[in-house]
Amino acid sequence: MTRRTMLATSAGAALAAAQPPARSKLAIATTCYLSYLKPRETLEFLERGIRLGAPGIQSGLTSLEPDYLDRLERRLKETGLFLEVMVGLPGVDMSKFIATVEASKKLGAVAMRAGCLSGRRYETFSSLDEWKKFVSESKAAVARAVTIADKYKMPLALENHKDWTVDEFVAILRSYSSEYFGVCLDTGNNISLLDDPYEVVERLAPWALSTHIKDMGVAPAKDGFLLSEVVLGTGMLDMKRIIDTIQKARPKTKLTLEMITRDPLRVPAMTEKYWATFPDRNGKYLASTFRLVRDNAKTLPVFSHLSKTEQLAAEEENVRRCLASMPA
Repeated sequence: MTRRTMLATSAGAALAAAQPPARSKLAIATTCYLSYLKPRETLEFLERGIRLGAPGIQSGLTSLEPDYLDRLERRLKETGLFLEVMVGLPGVDMSKFIATVEASKKLGAVAMRAGCLSGRRYETFSSLDEWKKFVSESKAAVARAVTIADKYKMPLALENHKDWTVDEFVAILRSYSSEYFGVCLDTGNNISLLDDPYEVVERLAPWALSTHIKDMGVAPAKDGFLLSEVVLGTGMLDMKRIIDTIQKARPKTKLTLEMITRDPLRVPAMTEKYWATFPDRNGKYLASTFRLVRDNAKTLPVFSHLSKTEQLAAEEENVRRCLASMPA
């Protein structure tokens, strides 16, 4: 993104901010602001959702103190926005997880979003043994979490977060019969694992309890390819097809935007380390993804050269444009 484009974008953002927002079908996740704003306060983020015309938010809980939860509950009821709570999977000591589930119930949260891996599989692990240890620990944590979700009748949505291939994720979902356990279906993440994005949506949609809606851009790169979230409708994904697939399978599941404004991510799919944790994958996945990159390659936006003020403005404008692309 050039500075000239940035100035025009900033002017558009200022004009949009001065006008009442149109209501959108899309809620917003705090991870929309992962790069620059980095929101940390739930009530403040709720107010941001109101200003943007979002029907709900997906956020962690700043505090589990009764007074704070009372204020948050009151504001949710006043505004009519829905809440999905971001939560970490429980360790052996499940007290914090249980307290968060109880708080989520009090607040009327429609779901809780969790993830097994905070990073990326091909960057975090260098050997198959490391990956197998993670798999064992993650499955134990998921089992603990599902037990609590069932007890409290609280939907728990596990995100496909650049960790599990679609085959692996479906196997996890099928190992439970709980109506309270499913997926936070991210529409772009699994491209980094060489999965077909439409196959991911079609196979995971029946379990979708929550979503991260995003469009994606790709470009070729040394040792692999580049991958970026881009404004809805400007990338390579058929968003109507994706939304229709999710809503047909799970008509009551909320649609939540995750538009992360950042420099393109490098997916080093031609390196030895990348393949260390994929013993069951073969060249057909690589070939299919590289065809996808070849057929959809475009120049991807870069933000690291901008000033902090410009980065914040770009982040906000990207979210606004995405919300506007799906009016209520």
